[in-house]
Amino acid sequence: MDELMTDQAAAATARSLTGRAGYDAGFLGVPVPIPAPRGVKTVLLPYTHVSVLMRPDKRLAAVTALAMDGKKLMDLGRAGIQWRLDPRLSADQQTGERVYAHNDIDRGHLVRRASAVWGDTRAEAEQANEDTFHYTNAAPQAAKFNQGIQLWLGLESYLQENAADNSRRIIVFTGPIFGATDPVYRGVDIPLKFFKVTAFLQAGKLAATGYVVDQTPSLADLPDIPRLGVTDEAPPPGPFRTFQVPIRDIAALTGLGLDQLVAVDRMPIATALPSARVTETWRELHSPEDLDLDFDLGN
Repeated sequence: MDELMTDQAAAATARSLTGRAGYDAGFLGVPVPIPAPRGVKTVLLPYTHVSVLMRPDKRLAAVTALAMDGKKLMDLGRAGIQWRLDPRLSADQQTGERVYAHNDIDRGHLVRRASAVWGDTRAEAEQANEDTFHYTNAAPQAAKFNQGIQLWLGLESYLQENAADNSRRIIVFTGPIFGATDPVYRGVDIPLKFFKVTAFLQAGKLAATGYVVDQTPSLADLPDIPRLGVTDEAPPPGPFRTFQVPIRDIAALTGLGLDQLVAVDRMPIATALPSARVTETWRELHSPEDLDLDFDLGN
């Protein structure tokens, strides 16, 4: 795919995206707005069930926002759907095919494709399916990180199926955690870590949980990626690692306005140790059963 679309094709594609409602902040019955980074210029791009808050300076999303209705999910394939630039944003403000060509870097979906594919009609679900294949919803991830990340991908489904009520609805915010030691590859910062924050109703009240996944060990093996910066807490060699973390740590690392969800964080240690340093209380996950929550998922 040519990264630079013709003006005619771009205009036609832009028209096809008109009318997208995007993420619904009132989806749970309790207003949950998209958290925005403080002091950073962003551009809001609505899609079907999803909105992407882009950081043109990074050419990647600051955060993606998904509203998922578990009762209306449909099982649709991805065959024939190609990744594409969003014509509502200039090509030099998003990361296109050039970054992903001829290497072991994947276009990692930020909004999980299967989680967005729902609707009252098949046409609605198909539109959502295609919308997830805009480069604005992708971030560079090591192939073995992206392809082997079943726990990370399954967290929102697990919580949606076991913890959320209100017709099994859930909100998911996902994005990169940009850091000073992120390697630069073909003009784009490769985030070493990503976050996920889920919000849902539990016993009629808003609840939320936070997660971080680290791809540092996976990137270390890629020959074309610049040597990673040395940090005081560099992870040991090995595959990607997934953590449950206090949402306040995600807010501190990203600068996102997450105060509403910090206040309803269901990770017990977030309340028990409010002054703990960032990373000090992170809980490494190996399966969904490792989740530390202050409610019974079986109820």
